[in-house]
Amino acid sequence: MKAQVNDIKEGLQHFHGSEMLYQIPLIRTRFTSGLKYLANIADCFWLITDVSVIAKSLLNRSHFITIDFKRLSEEKQDYTGYEAEIIYSDGNGNILETHRYNFTDFPLDELRLYFVDNTLMLTSEY
Repeated sequence: MKAQVNDIKEGLQHFHGSEMLYQIPLIRTRFTSGLKYLANIADCFWLITDVSVIAKSLLNRSHFITIDFKRLSEEKQDYTGYEAEIIYSDGNGNILETHRYNFTDFPLDELRLYFVDNTLMLTSEY
């Protein structure tokens, strides 16, 4: 698992800007090449879909949304019963919404994404 995490982190460093956009057909959210790579290598299309749906629902509160995935510490997992959380904010420290997950197979412990102009992207692709 550690090797996979290192491979993913190393691979994500190669994405800066994106000339190719992909789309989730049902909700028409666009996402970048870096996220396509992440979804394929980490098998996390669920993450792209989940955060896209929630971020889209928050557009009336902010046109720029940061999305922070964070795996909770084992102590906090035992206390709360959740393995991970995703925090949606406006980029200025104002939390718009928090979603908690009882279980996740996402290999990274943390990840920040941006959602702007109906496009989900890695921070390095902004």
